[in-house]
Amino acid sequence: MRRIAAALLVPVAAAIALAGCGSSSPGSPAAANSNAAVKVTGSFDKQPSVSIPAKKASANLVIQTPIKGTGAVLTPGDNELANIAVYKWSGTKHTLLDSTFASGPQMIPSQMGLPGLTTALKTAHLGSRIVAVLPPKFGYGKNGQSQLQVTGTDTLVWVIDLIQQFSAGQTASGTQVSNGGGQLPTVTAKPGQAPVIAMPKNSPPAKLSVTTLIKGSGPKLTNGDTVVAEYVGSIWRTGKVFSSTWPTSTQPNGIPFSFKLGGGVIKGWNEALAGVPVGSRVMLAIPPSLGYGKQGQPSAGIKSNDTLVFVIDVLAAQPAA
Repeated sequence: MRRIAAALLVPVAAAIALAGCGSSSPGSPAAANSNAAVKVTGSFDKQPSVSIPAKKASANLVIQTPIKGTGAVLTPGDNELANIAVYKWSGTKHTLLDSTFASGPQMIPSQMGLPGLTTALKTAHLGSRIVAVLPPKFGYGKNGQSQLQVTGTDTLVWVIDLIQQFSAGQTASGTQVSNGGGQLPTVTAKPGQAPVIAMPKNSPPAKLSVTTLIKGSGPKLTNGDTVVAEYVGSIWRTGKVFSSTWPTSTQPNGIPFSFKLGGGVIKGWNEALAGVPVGSRVMLAIPPSLGYGKQGQPSAGIKSNDTLVFVIDVLAAQPAA
């Protein structure tokens, strides 16, 4: 599903006027609008039942809210944890491109890279299920999106369950208990900014090291949870930051990282984060065997013998369904 999250951030080449949004465009009878015949049923945050007619899609942008939430209205610039299902509608047939309802929710920006989705989420409330039927001009345009195997004539049907919202630069909410130091790196941070990691001159520990910097009071993480976190990762040998989710000059809003604990991340994360309370900030020193192993990550400057240091703010956890 991360391929869809990445594809969302690809801008559409031309600006598009968003007139005529809704079940049908002005002057078009609803019965002639096959897009309005898309039906989605089922409970919130559960696998939806999606019915798409065996007809050709129309040119109408259709937005439905089969489940109306009572939570806060989405804030521009924030990011949301959501479950998503995306269908490609080609001619009279449709196929499921991807879905997070079985694998676990993921982070999306409230201001999507697709004009139709931006419109669909503009006044949406948390707790809502949003259905957006996007003809090409409201989606990826004439060029389509090769990463998703979407052509310039395909209509997309998006089902989005909005679970939780996160502000840019949101930090751990617990109580400060340490800055690290001694034989381990020292961590300093200003409110709303990425933590700064200062490496000591000694050699890194041979085994996995976990230091609680801020102790949260939320539920403890367990395998299978979908975790939402801000993090910064550095190389002990060089002190260089090789990865970060925090806002930067090129990505002012940033997007927190969502992942399923127990899989999908390096071993050091899975071993270190189990049992950490939500709201915590932890520092991990991860030896190569629990990081990227003998192959390293040459593109990031990580060698086969590099110890990695991560500072992770655990913002939230969604238990496995």
